[in-house]
Amino acid sequence: MADQPVIFDVSDGIASITLNRPASGNAIDLAMAKALVDAAIRCETDRSIRCVVLTGTGRLFCAGGDVGGFATAGEGAGAHLSLLAGTLHMAVARFARMPCPLVVLVNGPAAGAGLSLTLAGDIVLAARSAHFTAAYSAIGLTPDGGMSWLLPRLVGLRKAQEIILTNRRIKAEEAEAIGIVTRLVDDDALAGEGAETAERLAASAVNALGTARRLLQRSFTNGLETQLEDEARAIAEAGAGPESREGIAAFLAKRAPDFRGAGR
Repeated sequence: MADQPVIFDVSDGIASITLNRPASGNAIDLAMAKALVDAAIRCETDRSIRCVVLTGTGRLFCAGGDVGGFATAGEGAGAHLSLLAGTLHMAVARFARMPCPLVVLVNGPAAGAGLSLTLAGDIVLAARSAHFTAAYSAIGLTPDGGMSWLLPRLVGLRKAQEIILTNRRIKAEEAEAIGIVTRLVDDDALAGEGAETAERLAASAVNALGTARRLLQRSFTNGLETQLEDEARAIAEAGAGPESREGIAAFLAKRAPDFRGAGR
């Protein structure tokens, strides 16, 4: 597996996706972007997957795009970046639309598209050694990976402007304070905390979680009345499904619900 740009594994309903180019800081080249698309399609379509965990190998989470590849492309850099960003975006879109939650474990520094992948998570746990940089303007480029859409929604427009335009480094403590990450974890506890979080989510009412993800995504573009109607339709549909029946029965019986056995 050492030569695979992305390691993909499924165990007990949890899909683990690991960026695996540690010698280059897990920088995203076309092979990695394509492997992320393959993994994202599997996560979107395999109904046995109940939670997805994304992390990296080595010291960095992800250094962003493979700048060496940009240089090698020379006069064809525009076409190269179009293909690379377009491929990565297919993965990001599928992670956003898949019917289960995404947990991101930021095991070290994240820059450029690495920051974008961080922002894509529903739950983001970061090692205290992590830090975050938009990075694009340092090499004369503009954001990709959804950063210009995701970052303002998480930290507000004014703060997003500063982060992207000044290219300053965001330390882990500030990233937690402004909402880039959910929670900081000691470096040596990150894998364990991530596994515990994923297991808890995988045991939850995953259909309901997937619908909640979609409601939250639409909330920034819908008006209030449209969002209220979407919520009414969603809760009615959920209430007619097996997860709700199991959850209500468990509540009344004063026992823990078995959402895995309820079916999807």
